[in-house]
Amino acid sequence: MASNLSDSAYRVQKFLLEKGFSFEVKELPGSTRTAQEAADSIGCTVAQIAKSLVFRDKETNTPILVIASGSNRVDIAKIETATGLKLGKADGSYVKERVGYAIGGIPPVGHIVPLKTILDTDLKKYEVIWAAAGTPFAVFQLKPSDLEPLTNGMWIELSE
Repeated sequence: MASNLSDSAYRVQKFLLEKGFSFEVKELPGSTRTAQEAADSIGCTVAQIAKSLVFRDKETNTPILVIASGSNRVDIAKIETATGLKLGKADGSYVKERVGYAIGGIPPVGHIVPLKTILDTDLKKYEVIWAAAGTPFAVFQLKPSDLEPLTNGMWIELSE
């Protein structure tokens, strides 16, 4: 395991290995804070970026993770209809406190507690995708089919 990773990226790498996944977390010289920055740094399309967005369940105040294609805008109404959830915005301090990572580097896994996760069906269009790995400079490559067993997520058509 790469010991030269930052603490947050190392936590993601350790989680992946402990769960039996051999994905390699890489820290890049360019920012991956936004889907466009990530695509530019990696050399892939924006749509191949699996962006992790955290919302707040209005009824329970628990964090809800949405993993969407980087080119998509999330339609909250579609998610609410499919799941029965009532979603609200989650600010940076809520996300850091409840999920354990800052906005711009939220990985799909390795959170403080397991999160209810919603997956964008559009990600299935790609052979490989890239996800954040704990910092605005860390990523790992995976296949869309890895997301469900990795996150216990539910696939939903969620783009506007």
